[in-house]
Amino acid sequence: MSSPREVVIIGSGPAGYTAAIYAARSNLRPLLVDGMQPGGQLTITTDVENYPGYPEGVLGPKMMEDFRSQAERFGTEFVMGQVNEVDFSKRPFRLKTDFDELEAKAVIICTGASARLLGLDKEKEVMGRGLSACATCDGAFFPDKHLVVIGGGDSAMEEATFLTRYASKVTLVHRREGFRASSIMLDRAKANEKIEFLLNKAPVAYLTDAAGKLNGVRLVDKVSKEEQDFACDGLFLAIGHVPNSKVFREKIDLDEAGYVLVHDGTSTSVEGVFAAGDIADKRYRQAITAAGMGCMAAIDCERWLENQH
Repeated sequence: MSSPREVVIIGSGPAGYTAAIYAARSNLRPLLVDGMQPGGQLTITTDVENYPGYPEGVLGPKMMEDFRSQAERFGTEFVMGQVNEVDFSKRPFRLKTDFDELEAKAVIICTGASARLLGLDKEKEVMGRGLSACATCDGAFFPDKHLVVIGGGDSAMEEATFLTRYASKVTLVHRREGFRASSIMLDRAKANEKIEFLLNKAPVAYLTDAAGKLNGVRLVDKVSKEEQDFACDGLFLAIGHVPNSKVFREKIDLDEAGYVLVHDGTSTSVEGVFAAGDIADKRYRQAITAAGMGCMAAIDCERWLENQH
């Protein structure tokens, strides 16, 4: 095992990369562990129109390439894999990755959140065989097909709108009459002639053909309780996210949903461990707020290390 690093950043995305930029410019020689999805959720996002500095918009993956290049320019070291085990009980902290064991004087957690699944039977079997949680990843596989999107928030509206680039028709299924989506996103979806809405319906089973490929979904009416089989060529889940905090359970304080609790900016319940981005923010969950928290975490970390020395 090599000597302890000043700071190890767990996870990438806007929070991790920004933390790396600030930490590197402070001569902390940060080591960033990429995580299970290098670049975070923006790598599966299409056009980003609301991030300052990109007046014409930018593709999510390109934006994350820019962030990573800037962090690398200032001396950030990157390692592949994800952290599977941590020991925050004593300093230096110990981290176990897929390939190595690391020691760190300070840690910044930027592991983000992952798409929520329904948990229905055959979900694993049909994932990638007609079922997806990423329209930008898989939409192009369904040209001129009838697709279903499950959800009622901004993500569902964005996914449904994006899929109309490929699909002949998109049916958005939501379990209630009302939507959590913002007015602008909802209005955009309603104005799209390719999108239809099925309200007060919830999926209860995936339907498959003889080859095991998804070809429909069974829906229950939340009012009448009647069930119906609804044929489709593909189904996309857009029902929220789960914080990637499993490895930190009983290591630092989490809330009831599993998000890392922070105080005084980005400090966690363990002195010397900081958190930024969607792993700690379930309210805003925007690229710019994640980047802002990454900046805060790096500054908090730098000042804490300076006081320790």
